[in-house]
Amino acid sequence: MSSYSTPAIMLRKTDFGDYDLIITLFTLKEGKITVIAKSAKKSTKRFGGVLELFSALDVVYGTGRRKSLPVLQEAVLKHPFPSIRASVLKTAYASYWTELINEWMEDGQIEALLYQLFYHVLKELDAGASSGGALSILFQMRFMKMFGLAPNLRRCGTCRMDMENIKETTVMFNLAKGGIICNRCAVESGRKFVLTKGIVKQLLWIEKENLEQAARIRLDSEAIKVGEELLEAFVPFHLGKDLRSLKFLRQIRK
Repeated sequence: MSSYSTPAIMLRKTDFGDYDLIITLFTLKEGKITVIAKSAKKSTKRFGGVLELFSALDVVYGTGRRKSLPVLQEAVLKHPFPSIRASVLKTAYASYWTELINEWMEDGQIEALLYQLFYHVLKELDAGASSGGALSILFQMRFMKMFGLAPNLRRCGTCRMDMENIKETTVMFNLAKGGIICNRCAVESGRKFVLTKGIVKQLLWIEKENLEQAARIRLDSEAIKVGEELLEAFVPFHLGKDLRSLKFLRQIRK
């Protein structure tokens, strides 16, 4: 059996038989992997209190026969992010980001930048220095940009006029077009959102600045509300899938 070691964040766990667990991990070195943790439910010595959702770990797993699941051999807890699990709202945000990664990523698809982003927003959410809403906007903007699906916030998607040259203080965002449209072109059908140019500029700033600076941006309550509403419609629309965790997040946030 060949062994591999990597930092990892837990995405999912499922009971398997009386004693085992099937674990899905997002790893730094190997991308998303699914492993079996044998006797994890009865062995407190090996995995007791370690295999919790959103926890950051250092794991060692072994691969053997081609069709069998890799076996989790060791798991060392690096950061439990305890305040996330202590808060229903924080858990809802973390669950949404987790489901996005789990649904979008193919097994074995290595995305080191996404791993760093995920770890960063979990750390900030746990620390409580930034609001869950602001961090969720940051995560969704960066997540979509990494896969070439970032919302177009720089120019009208119809006439191509730069946002800076649009005279009005507000623009429309057309969900189907995936970006802003000027008021002159906004007669087109489709679901639309009204954005102030100030909010557009803040979203663009979040998208391009380094993680430490972007996570510290102070968005007012209206910017967070509009940004979340926009991105939580945009992301599933272009992902092509409804997310159960997003429904839960919306219920908790009310």
